[in-house]
Parts: sequence; structure tokens; C-alpha cells
Amino acid sequence: MSLSEMSLMKRLLTGAAVAALAVTLAACSDEKKEETAKAPETSQTTTSESASSTPATSTSTGTATETPATTTTTTTTTTPAAETAQKPAVELPTSEGDVDMAEVLKPGALPDMALGEANAPVTIVEYMSTTCPHCAAFHNNTFDAIKEKYVDSGKVRFILREFPFDPRAAAAFMLARCNPQDTTKLTEAAQYFPMISMLMKQQETWAGAQDGREALLQMSKLAGFTQESFQACLTNQKLLDDVNAVRERGAKEFGVAATPTFLINGKRYSGDMSVDTMSALIDSML
Repeated sequence: MSLSEMSLMKRLLTGAAVAALAVTLAACSDEKKEETAKAPETSQTTTSESASSTPATSTSTGTATETPATTTTTTTTTTPAAETAQKPAVELPTSEGDVDMAEVLKPGALPDMALGEANAPVTIVEYMSTTCPHCAAFHNNTFDAIKEKYVDSGKVRFILREFPFDPRAAAAFMLARCNPQDTTKLTEAAQYFPMISMLMKQQETWAGAQDGREALLQMSKLAGFTQESFQACLTNQKLLDDVNAVRERGAKEFGVAATPTFLINGKRYSGDMSVDTMSALIDSML
């Protein structure tokens, strides 16, 4: 390994990345969007007893005739109250501005990692950082449900783009991009998304580890990397430059300043979204 490669490895994975992680935790938080990052609280509606708890009753009584036998028939009809109160509608998040989706979808430094039909009526482009806890919250709690409900059904095309805030995040993205069997080739979406999912689920294990290189190495071995392919991937200067170029384009051209940021059918939203919130937003565009 050359001196330049050693320098790159040190910059990516030494303890300096731990200090940079503190910047990430601040940068990826979006205080302005705290309310839209979570599903709005629902208020419980109680139906008053006088309005709905008392069933409506109608009674019909037969008339007695002069015959010895008198028959009286009583019929009671009960209208039950509503079984449950309706759940309030989810409040849609507020857009932070418009973006030109034709420009957003133009090819960049790296091929887009995309799931779903190319002609889906809704396109979501997420800019995220692998060391951002809000991004982990979205991918761990929301992404799978959205994929099953909308991506797999052809309603949404989901594109994920790199926006690393620190060297350790960049290293994780590089590993997600590398083909573990041949690091001179880039991986496909079918391998990329599972790697990102694993990194998000185990974020606390590797993102804040004292020895970032060792933590990422152990994670990468689960994805089929060897120590040699791991090192080859992380010393690929062109790949690092391309990952950073994706981030810079997002910031300069589309106004991305926090993670996660979603560009959805020409609108920009930032902050984690719950399943209910993102579902409501997608439904409003279908």
C-alpha cells in the first residue's frame, strides 16, 4: 500500500472520525422539522353518552279487540352507537421548497441506486448519511413499510443518494458501493440496499466505535468482503471523490443541507418521517 493509500485509510477510519461524528449528530438533526419528523399525536375522541351511548328504541304495541283473547306484540329496534371514533387525518409535512425533478434525475458522478418502476407516479430521492441517527430511524422504522406498500406495488420509485458528513460515513458508503468480489466494479441496487440496511441497524456498533476501521471491517465481512477487498475498496480515491461529488451536487443544486432530505415529485422535505406521515404524503400525490 502506497503512502497516499495509507493517508487515505487513516483519514477515513482513524479516531479523528469520532470527533467528526459529533458534527454529524448536529448536522443531521433538523430542529425545524421536529413536528413533521414524527407522526402527529392523535387526540382521543370520546362520544358523549347523551349523543351516542344511549341506543334509539322504537316500540309498537298491538291493539286489543273485543274477542276474548287479546294479543299484544312489542317490537324493539336498537341502533348502536358508533363502535370507535374516527382516527384524525395525518397532517402532511411542509415542503421547504421546489426542485426541478428533471434536473434531479439527470445522471451524476455515480449511478443512482434505485428501487421500483422507472415510470412510477411518485419519485422519492433521499439524501442521507450513514452516521446520521435520524437517517437510521427512517431506515429502521419506516423504509421497509414504504417499500412494501408503495415501491413493490409500482406506485413509487425510491432513489438513495450519498450525503456523508464525515470520513466514517464516506467509508461506509464506499463499502456499500464496492462489489466485494471485485472492488473495481460497482455493486447493484440489489446488494447496495441490504448493505445500507445492515449499516443502519448496526449504526451504534460501528459509527461511534473507537476503532472505526476494525468495526467496519467486521461489518463488511458479513457482506462478503475479505480484508484485502475491504482495503482495496477504501483506498479507491476515485470512488471517494465520486461519493463526495454526489454530496456536493445535492447541496449546490438542490438545496440539501440536512439529512435525511427527501426530494419528492418536485418538493423538498427534510427530517425523519413516520410510516403514516410518508404514506399520507405519497397518497396525496397519487
